[in-house]
Amino acid sequence: MNFAYQKQIKDMKRVLITGANRGIGLETARQMLKNGYYVYLGSRKMASGQGAVDKLKAEGLTNLEAVQIDVSDSESIKTAHDKIGQNIDALDVLINNAGITGPWPQTSDADISVFKDVYATNFFGTVQVTQVFLDLLKESTEPRIVNVSSSLASMNLHNNPNWKFYQAKGAVYNSSKTALNMYTIHLAYDLRETRFKINLVDPGFVATDMNNFTGTDSVMVAAARVIKIAMMESTGPTGKFFSEDIDPENALCPW
Repeated sequence: MNFAYQKQIKDMKRVLITGANRGIGLETARQMLKNGYYVYLGSRKMASGQGAVDKLKAEGLTNLEAVQIDVSDSESIKTAHDKIGQNIDALDVLINNAGITGPWPQTSDADISVFKDVYATNFFGTVQVTQVFLDLLKESTEPRIVNVSSSLASMNLHNNPNWKFYQAKGAVYNSSKTALNMYTIHLAYDLRETRFKINLVDPGFVATDMNNFTGTDSVMVAAARVIKIAMMESTGPTGKFFSEDIDPENALCPW
């Protein structure tokens, strides 16, 4: 273990954010840094991650480093864990932000290869990252896991013709997030007697390259929604889905 490095960040909370080299993930990293966290900026490609780190450091935000992590690659996840674990004995927050939409349109007869590709990142990838990093999270005094989901995962809303996104059917992407929601509920239940707070966040319809910047919310607004739950107090709930896009009062999203 690098003790000089450990001393440098010993009084800081540490967060790993996957898919943090752009979009919501990058802005989440920026806002977590401004709130005093040491950020492990996860990126599928190291060059992209380092570019994001350089950008943030140019803004005067220095307490971060790039970590190569491809959530669809088991070995990449384990390597990232080992790299981080060499220098710290506890991880305080895991934000599972990495995700892909897959090609559109996505009707129910989409090729099975499309389902497999999207699920490999959005569902299986998030599950494995969580499982691999759970040991470091358990060493935190206030461990938090935030899984970035979507209101498009709601079965109730997709059965409501009056919902504003009723027509936004996507058999692949939407169902991958529905599966993630169910896993999160079970994970929170399994760890209900611990200090963990494990929740889902709908960042909203955000203008990013994933939707060709057609979204109506900014990445700043989306990231603020994510970090609010990431920094939740010990009295907060666990196993819930928060969506300010559905309810401005931050009520729980209808499943």
